[in-house]
Amino acid sequence: MSWWTSVLGGALGYMIGGPLGAMLGVAFAGNFSKGKSNFRGSASDYLPGNQQRVQAAFFSSVFSVMGYIAKVDGKVSKSEILLAKQVMEHMQLSEDMQKAAKELFIQGKHKDFNLDEVLEQFRTECHRRTHLVRMFLEIQIQASYADGVFDDKEYDALRYIAQKLRFSIDELERLIQQFSAASNNSSKLTIDDAYAILSADKGLTDKELKRAYRRLLAQHHPDKLVAKGLPDEMIRLANEKTQEIIGAYEFIKKHRGMR
Repeated sequence: MSWWTSVLGGALGYMIGGPLGAMLGVAFAGNFSKGKSNFRGSASDYLPGNQQRVQAAFFSSVFSVMGYIAKVDGKVSKSEILLAKQVMEHMQLSEDMQKAAKELFIQGKHKDFNLDEVLEQFRTECHRRTHLVRMFLEIQIQASYADGVFDDKEYDALRYIAQKLRFSIDELERLIQQFSAASNNSSKLTIDDAYAILSADKGLTDKELKRAYRRLLAQHHPDKLVAKGLPDEMIRLANEKTQEIIGAYEFIKKHRGMR
């Protein structure tokens, strides 16, 4: 049974509790009555650390924090709302899940949204799953770049979020550089862009470069991320990141004349 069915049954939000559980309750309120009969399992199936519970927490956190970042400049324009919708569509969410994601996005924009509590619960639910926190930040960076402008307030918000999640600021900087390089037209990918995507120095030996490439690839392996709690519905993003990493490595290999 998927976490989605559990939420439709009105159970998982209650079992998670805290701000994430409350937001899920609001986001799926219209579906609870019709989905209640679909719920299976017991409370023991949704203890902290359970994959379905982590997936629900990830989904709730991603879209609510995305809404928060959209309004860090004091207002949310129609274009930002449209861009958020495009991000959701890009993830190929079902119609019902897009509705829930939009509701979570709206909650994140609200003046009463408690970012600190949401981040603290998300960090707790992740149970030190660093790969999952990294993917969460990568999605927020992507959303920040969605309008083609990455301003200081968005940058400061991402730094604050990373600190609250106890994620290395240096690594956050590398993720931002990676996305900035990857957002360039793929047909005009430069060697500097390729190294930035791999977070690799040009002075690395071929062996060291290959080791860095494999480490980065392992961090973004779709199956590993899903096992750690990435919702299946977001696997497309992990696949795209994997292809981006492979493409950059192949570009550098060709440039170096590696086999």
